[in-house]
Amino acid sequence: MIRAFNKMDKTLLFLSIFMFIFGLFMILDASSMKSFLVYGENTKYFFKQLFVLIGSAIACLVIINVPLKKYNKIIYLISGLIIFMLITLLVAGVRTSGSKSWFYIAGYGVQPSEFAKVALILFTATYYQINIKRLNNLDSSKLKTLIIAIIPLALGAVFTLLTLLQPDGGTGLILFFISILLFYSSPVKKDIKIKVTFLGLIIAIIVLLFVEITGKSLFTNMQKGRFNYLNPCTRYQEDSGYQVCNGYIAINNGKLFSIQPGNSKQKYLYLPEAYTDFIFPIIVEDMGLITGIITILIYVVIIIRILVISQRSSNLLNSIICYGVACYILLHVVVNLTGVLGILPLTGVPLPFLSYGGSFALTLSIALALVQRVCIENYNYMQKRVLK
Repeated sequence: MIRAFNKMDKTLLFLSIFMFIFGLFMILDASSMKSFLVYGENTKYFFKQLFVLIGSAIACLVIINVPLKKYNKIIYLISGLIIFMLITLLVAGVRTSGSKSWFYIAGYGVQPSEFAKVALILFTATYYQINIKRLNNLDSSKLKTLIIAIIPLALGAVFTLLTLLQPDGGTGLILFFISILLFYSSPVKKDIKIKVTFLGLIIAIIVLLFVEITGKSLFTNMQKGRFNYLNPCTRYQEDSGYQVCNGYIAINNGKLFSIQPGNSKQKYLYLPEAYTDFIFPIIVEDMGLITGIITILIYVVIIIRILVISQRSSNLLNSIICYGVACYILLHVVVNLTGVLGILPLTGVPLPFLSYGGSFALTLSIALALVQRVCIENYNYMQKRVLK
C-alpha cells in the first residue's frame, strides 16, 4: 500500500480527502434541522454520509490495486447490469420526489444512474483501447467502421434515455454530455464524427417534428416549470423561484470572509435541499464569499490535475478514463452552480464532494480511485522506460 501511495498524485489525493471532509461537516451543518424533524436527532444525515465515505474509502483501496486491463473482462457485465437495474426501476420502482430513481436497501437509497456515469467512462475507454486497430484499419468497410465507432455512443444513449424516462433530467443531461465529449475526444476518424453529427441532427429534427405533430411533450410539468428560472425572487411564492431566491438570500447573508459554521439561517427549511443541491449557498452564508471562491478554485485544481495525468498516460485506455472523470466532475460543478445561481434552469444535480448523497459519493470516489490507478500505471511505465 505504501508503494502504491508513493506513485499516486499527492495533490489530487489530499485535495480530494480535504473536500470530502469539508463536505461532510457542511452536511452536518446544513442538514441538522431537517435531520431533527425527520429522525429526532441532528446528526443522522452526517453519520449516514460518514458510513458511505468509509465504505467508499475501502472500495478505493481495492480499486487502486486492480490493473485497469482487468476491466476488459467485466465492463460489459457491469454495463448490462446497470441497464437491467434502470429498466427494473421503470417497471417496478417506487416513485420518490417525482421520479423512479432509487432502490432502497437498509435505509440507503441506491441510484443506478449515478453508477452509469462511471460505467460509461470505463466502457468507452476499454472499448476504444481494444478496438483502436479496427478503427484505423483502412481495409475495413466504412459501414463496419462506423458501427464499431458508435457503440460507446449507443450505450450512452441507452443510459441517457432510461434515466430521462424516470424522469431525471439532470442526471440524463450529465450522461448525455459525458457520452458526447468522450466520443468527440476519441480516436474515431473525423469523417465518421461528421457523419454521426449529421445523423444526430436528423434524429433530433424527427423527434421534434413527432412531438409537434402529436402534441406531446418531452418534459413533465415540473421540468417545464424549471425553464422559468430568470429573476427567481419575483416568483418567491412559486416553486420556480422559491429555492433559487432563498439561495440568493443565503449568499447575500454571507460576509466577504467569515468562519461561523452553524449560523446559517436558510438551513432552517427555507432551503428544502440545503444539504444536497443547494449546499453551496449554505457554505457562502456560513463561511463567507472568499471560502466559496476558494472552493471553486479547488475544483479547478482537481480538474487540471486529472487532465495532467491524462496527458501523461501511456495508452488510450488510461487517457480516456482521466479525461472522462475530468468531464464528469466539471459537468457536475457547472450544472449545479449555474442552476443554484439562476444562470441556467435548476436540474437537481449534486455538487461534487460537498452534497449529501450516498450513490454520488461512492461513484465519485470510484472515479477518483480509477484516476489514481492511472497515475500508478503511468509511474510504472516511466520506470520501465528509464530501466531500458
